[in-house]
Amino acid sequence: MSVTEKDRFAPVPAFGGAARPRHGAGWTVAALTVAGVLLLPSLTVLWSLTAPPSENWAHLGSTVLPGYILNTLKLMALVAIMTAVIGVGTAWLTVTSIFPGRAILSWALVLPLAAPGYIVAYVYTDLLSFAGPVQSALRGVTGWHTGDYYFPPVRSLPGAAIMLSLVLYPYVYLLARAAFQRQSAALFDAARNLGARPWRAFLRVALPCARPAIAGGLALVLMETISDFGVVDYFAVQTLTTGIFRTWFSLGDPVSAAQIAAWLFIFAIALVFIEMASRRGRIANPLARDMPSQPRSLAGIAAAGALFACTLPVLLGFVVPATVLLRYAIIEGDPLLGRNFLDFAWNSLTVAAIAAVIATGLALLLAYGERLHPTRFNRISIRLATLGYALPGAMIAIGILTLSTDIDRLFADMLSDGLGMSPGLLLTGSVAGLVFAYVARFLTAAYNAAHSGLEKIHPTLDAAARSLGAGPRRVLAAIHVPLLRGALASAALIVFIDVMKELPATLLLRPFNFETLATRTYRLASDERLAEASTAALAIVALGVIPTILLSLSISRGAIREALAPPNTEK
Repeated sequence: MSVTEKDRFAPVPAFGGAARPRHGAGWTVAALTVAGVLLLPSLTVLWSLTAPPSENWAHLGSTVLPGYILNTLKLMALVAIMTAVIGVGTAWLTVTSIFPGRAILSWALVLPLAAPGYIVAYVYTDLLSFAGPVQSALRGVTGWHTGDYYFPPVRSLPGAAIMLSLVLYPYVYLLARAAFQRQSAALFDAARNLGARPWRAFLRVALPCARPAIAGGLALVLMETISDFGVVDYFAVQTLTTGIFRTWFSLGDPVSAAQIAAWLFIFAIALVFIEMASRRGRIANPLARDMPSQPRSLAGIAAAGALFACTLPVLLGFVVPATVLLRYAIIEGDPLLGRNFLDFAWNSLTVAAIAAVIATGLALLLAYGERLHPTRFNRISIRLATLGYALPGAMIAIGILTLSTDIDRLFADMLSDGLGMSPGLLLTGSVAGLVFAYVARFLTAAYNAAHSGLEKIHPTLDAAARSLGAGPRRVLAAIHVPLLRGALASAALIVFIDVMKELPATLLLRPFNFETLATRTYRLASDERLAEASTAALAIVALGVIPTILLSLSISRGAIREALAPPNTEK
């Protein structure tokens, strides 16, 4: 094990070399307490499995539940295949080839990540419907009438898979591109010198070396797929997520809805284990220094093909939806544009900002608590607490609703028996519950940024500060926080944008008459009022563009610096 790896997992020594694990115990207790609180919604959903099955559950199990599970699996399979092809293909082209527009497309390929899937679904449904501009133009050119031609329906399971793939492939693209940039040119060149053609060398050498990164990206894509509600609901695809909403609102059966959410939990945990298993084999090149290969220049048909392959995802996933929304917003737009619309925007900005600040602060607490006491128990507990990103928003919302309802009932009984008061609902349907759901859902992104930043701060800095009498709190405030400003700012920004786009949890937990940009977009588009929904949708997309570009540039620069850095020396 390298010196850096040993230092990373060793307790921070005190002056004189003796470890002082008692220092910072309060931080560890606080971190574990936070982890336990964040786990409560998930544990509440799992506890619902112990409830006796109702008549509704027996009916669901014999009729629609198998279809929910099958459709979810089909959707996951289709999205995985399409995002892998688009993400890996464009990553390989932008890293290894020079063609017109490569410099712009290398970061532009991430832009679809700024557009929520349900917004893209609304746009293409309007464009590709029978009365839409595409089919109308087709009939005008050919003279065809109804029944003279076949046009594939966009509102279908394959259509939902395409919509999700157009906005989720950047997860695979970013990680695959970083992996290809880190790979050693020696391995690929050796395969070429042995007579392998470029395509065969890619399949036999480059692709297996990038497998952990690609699998990790696909795990993120599938986590987003199983948690999606806007696309599958609008396309009338019956998945586990839509089943939760229908069981809760149509049947009025929260217990059965929670039991369906437990199935989603099983899917999410399986994806987490896949993602953890995909980390194996990250160090795949012990023979040569990781130096990226020199990109080769393409010309003629090859250059045109590469340009087309890298431009098409950007056009379909970002340019076309953004252009259509901008046109609708200018021509018609939201009829409540003015004070009411500003209220929607203010609600979104407020809850997003509060959730971002809380999530970033808790992420720093968890990461620092683990740094002070990196025991196996602490690492597992914190890992469980940061499972939120792998859990669908609907599932977390169900857990919080069940939990807050029980707490409200307990308080109501206590106040009624003791004081004769009827306080009503205190937590259920409050902004506090909504923010709690956001924090539990998106803490993972903030924690990863904080943990990664802390890993880059050498423990000797902690030891030097401790030897001068500084306690853990002062070490954090005087040393770590200044060095982590960039990482913490990125964490807060990512959480902020994710909250702006979140739909299922917001629909279930928002207070009465509390509209956000996401719920406003969903409500208008569900009523086939896309032109009116365009203003709120465009605001969501615009708020996600700049952070997405910065994320792409930062990952690219980090991958290049890591590839060019000298290898670690073994002790």
